[in-house]
Amino acid sequence: MKIDLTGKVALVTGATGELGRVIALTLAESGADIALHYHSNEAKAAELKSAIEALGRRAASIKADVTKQDSIEALKQTVESSLGHVDIVVANAVVQYKWTSVLEQPAEDYASQFESCVMQSVYLAKAFIPAMIEKKDGRFIGINTECSMQNFPTQSAYVAGKRGMDGVYRVLAKEVGEHQITVNQVAPGWTISERERTNGLDESEGYVKNVPLKRRGTDQEIANAVAFLASDLASFITGAYIPVNGGNVMPGI
Repeated sequence: MKIDLTGKVALVTGATGELGRVIALTLAESGADIALHYHSNEAKAAELKSAIEALGRRAASIKADVTKQDSIEALKQTVESSLGHVDIVVANAVVQYKWTSVLEQPAEDYASQFESCVMQSVYLAKAFIPAMIEKKDGRFIGINTECSMQNFPTQSAYVAGKRGMDGVYRVLAKEVGEHQITVNQVAPGWTISERERTNGLDESEGYVKNVPLKRRGTDQEIANAVAFLASDLASFITGAYIPVNGGNVMPGI
């Protein structure tokens, strides 16, 4: 048994980010053609497109604002005209901002997190799931976070956005399940990415001591979980929130 996405088209939002890049490459290595969404980094998107094409896969890079419905609709039209029907959607993009206390966090940060976590997922669902319903097949995958279960100080805007996202995914899973569309979330912990491999690992002893596996996960391990959920191997998994964090957070039953 292996993950085989041959003949599938996958859209990855935030594909030029540290995690998005590895997810896109992993899906391509599994056989999928890839639609690469980016917001501002056109050069990185072009570089990633070339890397995916070097694997023998088709790729398209598309600029869009995932917090705007009309921009997502335009993204959909471009992807479909370039690559065809989208079988797999990975909602990975998120707005970055400085974390601080509830009393000090600017109100607009809460709005931006709601837009990038909740509304991005809603707009992507509205744009891409109708065609999945017609085909009676599809994968809708969101990148959540272990933070949504930890509720640590300074995380309030991020947690609020990701918890709202969780609600959308759980309800959507029940609404579209009869059409053989799965809706799941991958929740990374503090993940080692290429930036840290290049610049040196951040101090992590305090974090690692609480992780049962006694290490931090890697971007590739997160991407592997996404690829699994995108594949037929996960055809009977839906509505799941799956922490990929070495056991640092364990959801209750």
